[in-house]
Amino acid sequence: MSKQMLEIRWHGRGGQGAVTASKVLAEAAMAEGKQIQAFPEYGSERQGAPIKAFTRISDTPITVHSQVTTPQVVVVLDPTLLGLVDVTEGMPSQGILVINTDEDPKSIRDKLKLQGRKVFTVDATGISIKHLGKAIPNTPMIGALVKAISEQMPLSIENIAADFEKKFAGKFHPDIVKGNVEAIKEAHESVRGEK
Repeated sequence: MSKQMLEIRWHGRGGQGAVTASKVLAEAAMAEGKQIQAFPEYGSERQGAPIKAFTRISDTPITVHSQVTTPQVVVVLDPTLLGLVDVTEGMPSQGILVINTDEDPKSIRDKLKLQGRKVFTVDATGISIKHLGKAIPNTPMIGALVKAISEQMPLSIENIAADFEKKFAGKFHPDIVKGNVEAIKEAHESVRGEK
């Protein structure tokens, strides 16, 4: 696999917006000239059931069209999945884990008994409640993810936010769009990584 391609696996529960987040990130990366793929894996499609979604972002054309089995980045929208699902399955030792939790990265590392890998945490649920009035962590997780992957795949948070605003301006009330944009930016600023 080319070093210019980043493979991301999203873990969430039905209704949390993991599939939407994977697509929003991919489309925003495409607006920056990247090649992209975004697709879900559906099992049981009910509200609250564990789901996975995938994103590929590349500087060159993407020729692989299978599931992401060795993600360099894993995003976890629901921390209750940490005990139920092996979120690090297939992830290389230099991979990046971005988790929605108010815990610090070291606590998560200890809890999961992780060796290697970089751990980032952000309170995406708290941020979404603050800006949207509901626990919908998907858009803040995009902001946190963009910060976490900045060395591997630099993307502009301003462009991500502007692309979101443009795409959803006609679909949602302006306050909802504005709240999501603010949530993306706040998560980008407040995500914590291990030193």
